[in-house]
Amino acid sequence: MNVGILIAVGAIILFLIIFASATIKITQEYERGVVFRLGRLAGARGPGLILLVPFIERMIRVDLRTLTMDIPRQEVITRDNVTVNVNAVAYFRVVDAGMAIVNIADYVRATSQIAQTTLRSILGQVELDELLAAREVINQKLQTIIDEQTEPWGIKVSVVEIKDVELPESMQRAMARQAEAEREKRAKIIHAEGESLAAQQLHDAAVVMATEPIALQLRFLQTLTEIATEKNSTILFPVPVDLISAFMNLSQSGTLANLARVVEHQAESES
Repeated sequence: MNVGILIAVGAIILFLIIFASATIKITQEYERGVVFRLGRLAGARGPGLILLVPFIERMIRVDLRTLTMDIPRQEVITRDNVTVNVNAVAYFRVVDAGMAIVNIADYVRATSQIAQTTLRSILGQVELDELLAAREVINQKLQTIIDEQTEPWGIKVSVVEIKDVELPESMQRAMARQAEAEREKRAKIIHAEGESLAAQQLHDAAVVMATEPIALQLRFLQTLTEIATEKNSTILFPVPVDLISAFMNLSQSGTLANLARVVEHQAESES
């Protein structure tokens, strides 16, 4: 008798536990419960306490937090026929729990496949230089296309970022040579511009000194001052050009006078 009562009480307690577990559900703040009533969608509920009709309603939990998904490395041929390996990362979340459960079997895997396909398709339409320099534009294009394709599933793709672009070693060496040649070209151009500016400045200085002879003397004195500040044991005093030219003029005039006297003497002797 007592054993029968204990068995009956145990069965009732077990039934109540099963009934409560099938009736009472609790979802977190970041979760929603998609409820099906006899196989038909009854809507999303939560967060908090959710009461279900036992054996008639069934609930599936959906996480609404932003998920981080690594897009596996893809081998892509760019528009200029360069083979690169590219991987990326995507951030997405569920905005409609009912659509994410009803419209797609596995929204995480489906989003991953769409992201891989879109990555290969978009990068195949750009050149290598654009892939390396205009990455922000490509990221925005990837995000827009993936978001449009996953919108019927209740998925919102917020960010898609290309993480790494792996180039062949031959291409890396070619790009290094190109960069080196570009820098050498810039260095030669800058050097030529410096020479041109220096020549122009020397021309302007020569014009000033030609019009103002005293400017040349002042430049001599300034040069002497700069030499003296270096504590040199030997100091060179520049000789004014005007003084040298005066001696040269006197020498030339004296030579001409002597030549004239010689010619005159020869003429007298012949007569």
